[in-house]
Parts: sequence; structure tokens; C-alpha cells
Amino acid sequence: MTLSPKQSGQNKLQHSSWLFLAILGALMAFTSLSTDIYLPAMPQMRRDLQGDVELTITGFLVGFAVAQLIWGPISDRIGRRIPLFIGMILFIVGSIGCALSQNIEQIVFWRVFQALGACTGPMLARAIIRDLYARTKAAQMLSTLTIIMAIAPIVGPLLGGQIIRISSWHSIFWLLTVIGALMFFSLFLLPETHPAEKRARTSVFGAFGSYRKLLSNRQFMRYTLCIAFFYVSAYAFIAGSPFVYITYYGVGTQYYGALFAINLLGVIGLSFANRSLVKKIDLDILLRIATVIAMMAMIVLALLVWFKIGGIYSIVITVFIFFSMNAMIAASATAAALDGVPELAGSASALIGSLQYGSGIISSILLARLSDGTPWTMAWIMAVFTIASAAMALTSAGKGKR
Repeated sequence: MTLSPKQSGQNKLQHSSWLFLAILGALMAFTSLSTDIYLPAMPQMRRDLQGDVELTITGFLVGFAVAQLIWGPISDRIGRRIPLFIGMILFIVGSIGCALSQNIEQIVFWRVFQALGACTGPMLARAIIRDLYARTKAAQMLSTLTIIMAIAPIVGPLLGGQIIRISSWHSIFWLLTVIGALMFFSLFLLPETHPAEKRARTSVFGAFGSYRKLLSNRQFMRYTLCIAFFYVSAYAFIAGSPFVYITYYGVGTQYYGALFAINLLGVIGLSFANRSLVKKIDLDILLRIATVIAMMAMIVLALLVWFKIGGIYSIVITVFIFFSMNAMIAASATAAALDGVPELAGSASALIGSLQYGSGIISSILLARLSDGTPWTMAWIMAVFTIASAAMALTSAGKGKR
């Protein structure tokens, strides 16, 4: 069932539905694009900046996780569009700062600043979907957005790898500046989906009390932690794969993007399938199936790496299966979580996003502190947290709502 936003917004959606989805998909892709596009440049950045370049990912994720918790209640109070415009301006300024950075301290600072704006994209895209659609339809729409947003992590590393061949890593951040500017102007085409009569009546600061309600909601937290644990594993690969593929296995930087992009082909394929499956199968059942498959793939990965079987091919194949499940896990768990708290969609989406992407902080810290110079650290981190994700899905007690 579709919820009714303001009439003007509703008409805009009807006349520009594919453009509307394309903009929301691009907003949801901001996190992946902001990180994945410079992955091939990390070895060069480490040499140029003389520091632990993994901290650029950690800094971004810290800013991303914390800022969402602020923007969520604000969007419930004043609507979705204004925070999006402000966020895009912050992203542009942060990208310029990164491009001009000359040492590791500067770029980490500007990556945090960049994240303060970038976080509004995926967080408010999810909230907008919940403003307009109920449980099953929301999952279907999120699957559609996943197809669109998957373009970024496919194109990002490929584009970044080519830029590094002809220019420096600074050019990558100048490109992000241009993309941010284009996104800013595209926001004028979006309607306001959170009308005044549905907004939180408390003050912005009072609205932060909604997090206490959400954290005490066991069912909401099971779905949210299912996503968060899965993304600890995903970010372990994102942060660890440049070393594993480029340094350990000797893959050329221009080919790294292609190996990374293979995983997103699985995401796209399963996203197409999930759009139909959510109409026929309960979200909780889909979620359990997907997390168990991902868990089995990561257990196999850990065993193959430990016993040194299959080399790089064992990683490529098992990680492909793992990432393919992302479409079902993210869409199903997010839709089910938000369905239980429709009156707190902005805050709930912020908390989901904060834990989802903030979980990458755990990955980058574990990799930085425990790496043994082989793929083993990445493999066991992915296995442990995918098992935790499956445990959350298997213990959820969905209402069976359609």
C-alpha cells in the first residue's frame, strides 16, 4: 500500500518515477562511491602520504556513523530535502579538502568532514522509501535501488584504477567534487515526502530520545544487527582486498577494479530476483536463507585460506557468493526493521545506517592491528561476523506481515 505524501510531491513521483529512483539510487551509492573509487590508489597514497592510509576509511566511517544519528531526528522534525541539500554541500567541501591534502592527518580530517554530508544520501533515501511504501513494497523498491546503486562500486574501482594510470590520486577527489555538485542540483527534482502533518512535534534535541525507544525494541535491533554484522564482513573485504589482491597476489591496479566488480554482478542479479521473491516469500524467510548461504560461503573461505587451497580463486568465488546475498539481506532486513517503527522512520534509518556503515570501523581496526601479512585475517573476520549476522536473522521472530 502506498502512503500519500503531499499532492505536489505525489504528482512529481508519478511523472518522473524512473528519474526519482535513479536519484535515490545515486544517493544510496554515495558511501560505496566515496570509498571504492580510490581503493586502487591506496598503495600510491600510502607512499605519498607516508601514513596508514586505511585510516582514511576509518575516518570516513566514523564521521558517517556519528553524523547519521544527528541527521535522523532532524529529518523527522524538518523534512527530508533540507538535510539533503546541506549534506551535499558538506560533501563537496570535504571532497575539495581531500583533493588538496598533503599529509595523512589532513586527508583523514577531510574524509571525516566529507562523511558528514555523504551520510545524508543513503539514510534519507531509505527514509523516503519508508515514507511512501509499506513493508513488502518497500523491500521491492529497496531491491530496485540496490540494482541502481551497484553501478557505483563497479564503475568506481575501474575508474579509479584508470585515473591512477594517467594522473594522481588527487584527481579522484576532484572527480568526487564534480559528482557532488551534480547531485546537489539533482535534489531540486525530488519532492518532500515527509509532510508537515507527519513530522515529529518535539524539538530536534527532544527527538533524540527516539534512539532509546529504538535500542530497546528487540525486534528492530535484531534486524539492524543482522545488517551491521554483515557489513563488518563486507568492509573487511573492502579494506583488506587491495592488500590481498594487489600486494599479496600481485594483481595489477588496473585489474583490481575488475575483480572487485565481479562481486557486484552477483548483487545486481540477486536484486532483480529479490524484487519478485519478496512478493511471494515472507521477508524473514528470505533473510534467513540469504544469511545462511553467506555464512556457509565465508566458513568455506576461512577453511580454504587456512589450508592454502585454491589461491586467489578461492577468494574470488566465495566472496562472490557472499556479496550476492547482500541484495536480499540489506533490502529484507531494512524493510522489516522500518516496518515496525513507521513513526520514527528518519531516526530508525539513521540508526540502521550508523551501525551498518559504522561497523566498517571494526573491520579496519581489526585488519590494521591483527594483520599477519596473508589473507587469513580478512578471511576469519568475514567468517566470524557473517555467522553473527545469520544468528540475528535466525533468532528474529517476524510478524509475517506482507
